[in-house]
Amino acid sequence: MDEIMDLYDANRQKTEKTYIRGTAQPKGFYRMVVHVCIFNSEGELLIQQRTYNKKMPGLWDVTCGGAVSTCESSAIGAQRELFEELGIKIDFTNIRPSLTANFPLGFDDFYVLHADINLDDLILQEEEVADARWENLEGVLALRRANKFVNYKESFLRFLFDLSLDNRYVEI
Repeated sequence: MDEIMDLYDANRQKTEKTYIRGTAQPKGFYRMVVHVCIFNSEGELLIQQRTYNKKMPGLWDVTCGGAVSTCESSAIGAQRELFEELGIKIDFTNIRPSLTANFPLGFDDFYVLHADINLDDLILQEEEVADARWENLEGVLALRRANKFVNYKESFLRFLFDLSLDNRYVEI
């Protein structure tokens, strides 16, 4: 099934245009993606390993992420991705992104949350997620230095961990 995404202008205003993921994105338009970073009470980040049939095969990544589909808000996209990839159900109705990172083709909203989730309760999406575990900052940076983590800048990873110190716990 084709994934249809809304397109936005440079000011993040939704346009009437859409495009199909995997096709050439029209020049002068932007898409929206989301990432969710869940930290536990020990200050560890829930990370997932990408399957070997995806882009960046076998690399570890933050809790979840993906494209926001047409007619979805950032929050609804984050809620859907988290449930699809890991089986975690969180109501994002009153949750705003902690930060937005602009990239050449769009906007990437990062949601930094706290929740103590039992790994045994996760339902990994077979097509996208090979494994999941909790990892502290040093462990994430070691994976990154060994080229086993998605290529975020180390300073950005440190920033996500710093942001986690200021965010609230989510009831699950």
